[in-house]
Amino acid sequence: MTRPDTTGTPDPAPTPAPAPSASPTRPYTGGEKEILRDGLDRHRDAVLWKLEGLDDEALRRPMTPSGTSLLGLVKHLASVEYGWFVESFGGEVEPLWFDPESDEDMRADQGETTAQIVEFYGRARAAADAVIAVRSLDDLGRPTWREHAVSLRWVLVHMIEETARHAGHMDILRELADGAVGDRRPG
Repeated sequence: MTRPDTTGTPDPAPTPAPAPSASPTRPYTGGEKEILRDGLDRHRDAVLWKLEGLDDEALRRPMTPSGTSLLGLVKHLASVEYGWFVESFGGEVEPLWFDPESDEDMRADQGETTAQIVEFYGRARAAADAVIAVRSLDDLGRPTWREHAVSLRWVLVHMIEETARHAGHMDILRELADGAVGDRRPG
């Protein structure tokens, strides 16, 4: 939801986004894995909420000198979910149409549609969640781009940090776009 428009301009067409994944109650006394997963999902859902209500032009508009856009950040987060959770633990990553080792994963300008990137993020989340569901926090994975193994626990903490960092960037970009603020849907 956005702040009421006081400029007299019409509201943009709503942007479709997957439904939030967080349960209605937080696991304040749950197990470690449940709490970590809930923390990740809360930030993942904030990322999607930042897209709601904006048109395609606003979603892909570079808002910083480095070219950062809301949609580019979602594409990047999808890429790193696949890398850290899926590839690191021996899963199969879908064929990518961009080079994740370059800045192409931070830009939404290779002919992608908004729906394509949002759906890509949904598939990456689902693939990551499948790994989280079947692995122990102590299980080790091996990122191909690192010289050391990582535990699933470390990856969950890292991805909470990564997602929260970029959700914060998105909060600023969204406020610049239309004044909407916050880290979750109102209500």
